[in-house]
Amino acid sequence: MPPDSNQPPPPDPTAIRRATHTAHTTHTHIAGIPLPDSALAKEATELIRDTTDELIYHHSRRVHLFGARHGRERGLAFDAELLYVGALFHALGLTDRFRASRQRYELDGADAAHRFLTARGVAPDRARLAWEAVALHTTPEVPHRMAPEIALLAAGFDLDVLGIGYATLPSEARDEILVAHPRPDFKRRILRALHQGIAHRPETTLGTTGSDVLSRFDPDHIRPDFVRTVEDSAWPE
Repeated sequence: MPPDSNQPPPPDPTAIRRATHTAHTTHTHIAGIPLPDSALAKEATELIRDTTDELIYHHSRRVHLFGARHGRERGLAFDAELLYVGALFHALGLTDRFRASRQRYELDGADAAHRFLTARGVAPDRARLAWEAVALHTTPEVPHRMAPEIALLAAGFDLDVLGIGYATLPSEARDEILVAHPRPDFKRRILRALHQGIAHRPETTLGTTGSDVLSRFDPDHIRPDFVRTVEDSAWPE
């Protein structure tokens, strides 16, 4: 039978995602932090709005705001556009697009950011810097000894996910950021997103926080063990 012309068209998944992204992206500043408004930044924003859900979108924008504020408070000179793009791409590996990936989810986002930047003529050194920032954002200590863009992306992630630096963030700045980019039930939901994003690739979690996530949510998970790997290697002694 022909389709009923009186029936409404099926919902557009992209439109649904956009409807859930409640932040006003026309803002030029949030909590005193300027939002990059270059063509590159705008295109990155549109891409992430169209390919992530509201959890990842708002989390990524908060990571940028927290990281940029951290840099401003410490008087660091940093590439704001690059930090913004890195923050937007940092959790892309947790989305449906990478459900078949067998590498660390951090590398999925890093590779995607690098492709996005190089395809738009960004200089190789800047594209590489963005790759390093995304790839290392969950690594303890090391990013904070590296370039400001790498350190600030890690600092933004640490504050939003782990609460590191929460006590030093003025309440008025925190409230303004959360009005633009709310985090309802965020702790539970981000852990669930992490679990869903890495459950099919447990071998990539050796030495990462992902191993803790899988141990918590997968009763049959066998944690990758560095000592056992050394002892079971092919070397006779």
